[in-house]
Amino acid sequence: MPNTHAAVPPVTVPAQPSAASPLGHAVGVTHDEFRAAMSRLAAGVVLVTAREPALDPDDPQAPAGEDVGMTATAFMSVSLDPPLVMVSLREGARMDDLLAEQPQWAVSVLSESQRHIAGRFAMKGRISDRLLFEDIPYVRGETTGAPLVGGALATLECRTEQRVPAGDHTLVIGRVLTAQVPSADGGPLLYFKGRYRHLG
Repeated sequence: MPNTHAAVPPVTVPAQPSAASPLGHAVGVTHDEFRAAMSRLAAGVVLVTAREPALDPDDPQAPAGEDVGMTATAFMSVSLDPPLVMVSLREGARMDDLLAEQPQWAVSVLSESQRHIAGRFAMKGRISDRLLFEDIPYVRGETTGAPLVGGALATLECRTEQRVPAGDHTLVIGRVLTAQVPSADGGPLLYFKGRYRHLG
């Protein structure tokens, strides 16, 4: 006897958005858990630098601007044509505030022998950046005027193309204006599980 019951179509349940905590994380994901998971991602270490503009560029007697530096591990290549890179800056940090008004900046890719530089510019409650640069060999970028660290594996000079708010950080996308590989010696400085490390 043929089946006289009509086929019942499958019931589709629409996906529900994940519940979120007041802090914006999915339920069950704490800050510590997120940090622990992301600490397993090895990252290269760079020093981002910029020259703070003079208070009054038209007055030769006005105090000159100060060099500013910041250690970063959230740095990546974005595009080859045009050449773009991106760095993530904590919202409200001095470098974030500076790059909001200063479009030109530079990056030095640190080598494994430059752990002390990374640590120095990552300190909280640190002394003035002028003193931090005092005993570090560097040259000024011809395009940006920002410090380029001597002995770095590579140096880049950049001009900001876009600033993208992202949670408690700002993603700064910059067009690469110059790129140099001044040193072929040594390996890269890496950051993994909360510590600076090197290959091997």
